[in-house]
Amino acid sequence: MSKILTQDSYIDVQFEQKQPFQIFAKSWTPDQLKTDIPIIMFHDSLGSVQLWRDFPEKLAQITGAKVFAYDRLGFGQSSAHPERLAYDFVPYETTHGFKAILDHFQIQDFIAIGHSVGGGIATCCAQQYPERCKALITISAHAIVEALTLVGIREAKAMFQLEGQLDRLKKYHGEKAQWVLDSWTETWLSEEFQDWNLEPILKQVHCPLLVIHGDQDEYGSVEQPKRFIENVAGSSQLHIIQGGHHFPHIEQPDLVLYFMNNFLSDLNSLKILA
Repeated sequence: MSKILTQDSYIDVQFEQKQPFQIFAKSWTPDQLKTDIPIIMFHDSLGSVQLWRDFPEKLAQITGAKVFAYDRLGFGQSSAHPERLAYDFVPYETTHGFKAILDHFQIQDFIAIGHSVGGGIATCCAQQYPERCKALITISAHAIVEALTLVGIREAKAMFQLEGQLDRLKKYHGEKAQWVLDSWTETWLSEEFQDWNLEPILKQVHCPLLVIHGDQDEYGSVEQPKRFIENVAGSSQLHIIQGGHHFPHIEQPDLVLYFMNNFLSDLNSLKILA
């Protein structure tokens, strides 16, 4: 079994002549690397590096790949966001925060893995960097805003209004917690966001795609992964996890790791990751 080496990094960035910020990133490196192509992970709407828990370490262990995860601006240990989250934040991230990660660590080819809205960001990265993104994996990702998505978010918003609930977010986001919550609920519930649709982007994604989704996901029906499979331009695989909810990588990590490792091993055998 490989020993996993970890490293924390704070990356200085400046977007569009605004004040300088810092982006927090963490890496997990096996002492016996099996591939030169790293995996980059994108968190969900309330997520952070810390909230991936030990999944990145297990992923590095089973795949033999170096794994990166980072906190988007406004989240986790990254700087506070100076503004309200823009409605085009998904594609915006690919040319700003994510580009800062690529540039800082001098990453060329990569594998993108995203959970929930992080899956949408990972998809945009695959579209934005078609020659460099060698594979895409989404977990509980959304292609559209559907009624179930809105019901789930409204219920979560009400829950976070109960006494002490916001403290759960403060544990990971500090004083940015209210901004993090509002960036999720107020953006997704807004009238301007109801037509959000990832399908035009998916039609431009040519790398191999693995889609993982729980059939009991509180925020997206099985129609979501079907949209990914039906619209992506390249090859694809779909795994629906029976009884799985919105965090299958936390609920059933061994199963999700098994799906991911098999998918990447097959690509390696076909020299796609060579």
